[in-house]
Amino acid sequence: MPIAETELRYTDPYELIVAVILSAQCTDKRVNIITPLFFERFPTVDELSKATEEDVFSLISSCSYPNNKTKHLIGMARMLVNDFGGVIPDDVNALQKLPGVGRKTANVIASVAFNIPALAVDTHVHRVARRIGLT
Repeated sequence: MPIAETELRYTDPYELIVAVILSAQCTDKRVNIITPLFFERFPTVDELSKATEEDVFSLISSCSYPNNKTKHLIGMARMLVNDFGGVIPDDVNALQKLPGVGRKTANVIASVAFNIPALAVDTHVHRVARRIGLT
């Protein structure tokens, strides 16, 4: 099986899921600039679950769609704490229940953080694959 890699800098599944949510419509380079201060302020999912929107927004405002991502990150953290005991699930279906996590993000987390075979494909690749009969 090929080794899944990402240019995003992270040390654990929590940091990866935050970075992947931030990376939607944003460059990995920009995300890697944002995340060191973000994780200094919110080093755990529990800390992020207690955050205010103002605190999160101020740290990610240079990223695209910071209003939505702020709500997603806080909602994701609160759901992880309340429903998953503060642990990032390794199941794609469970991951997709989290705010801000769609199929592509869930597949990235499963494959990169947990080494579970999953293919992260954006909507354009999926559409073309269907059009040429690959799915």
